[in-house]
Amino acid sequence: MFLSRRLQRNPEFAQGLRDMLPQATGLAAWGLMTGVAMLKSGMSAPQAVLMTLLVYAGSSQLAALPLIVAGAPAWVILATGFCVNLRFVVFSLHLRPYLMHLPRWQRMMHGYLTADISYVLFTTRFQQPGLNSDEHLAREAYLAGVDCLSWLSWVLSSLLGIALAQLVPSEWGLGFAGILCLLGIMSSLASSKMRLLAAAIAGATAVLAFALPLKLNIVLAIVTAVLACMVLEQLRSTRSAGAGR
Repeated sequence: MFLSRRLQRNPEFAQGLRDMLPQATGLAAWGLMTGVAMLKSGMSAPQAVLMTLLVYAGSSQLAALPLIVAGAPAWVILATGFCVNLRFVVFSLHLRPYLMHLPRWQRMMHGYLTADISYVLFTTRFQQPGLNSDEHLAREAYLAGVDCLSWLSWVLSSLLGIALAQLVPSEWGLGFAGILCLLGIMSSLASSKMRLLAAAIAGATAVLAFALPLKLNIVLAIVTAVLACMVLEQLRSTRSAGAGR
């Protein structure tokens, strides 16, 4: 079995789950938005469920949806998905020394399940391949842990998005799904007082400047939050330097 008891009993498997947990909220929001988007684009519920279970690639799914709806040729849809996912070729080349000791089918399973976040977490924790069987097992267990939670977060949230898509009024469009995604990502990133302050400043500025044309209130909100936080960081650094004298 791919997720064997030997991997699950290794301490690195639980560590992978813990490291992935803070990222799961943003990933779930993205999956929820993709689930809603699939039904709102005109796909049937069985088609959306099948795509969720088989494709497991949010960016290429969203890129392919308008092409599928427009009746584009299959080769155009496949070429689009291939181009969007070219980064995984680089990921695979980097992970090759870590996984070459495994049978081909296990390497293929890791290749299928490893997404952007799990790749980053894995390569951050393990900057060198293992040198012996124990180190090989620890690295595989950690990657299995982050992959397991990543896949579950994605699939379950996508299926929930498919189930709830009919409750979203048609006039709300896909913008509502995008808002859900961004809220989830923002919640997962709000991990410090400065980030919370930046979000509050940006939100207040965007609302106050809502009347600006061409969505310039969004640009103004970003600039205002960045400048405010830069000033506060500078003041804090100056105060810390003064206190250290």
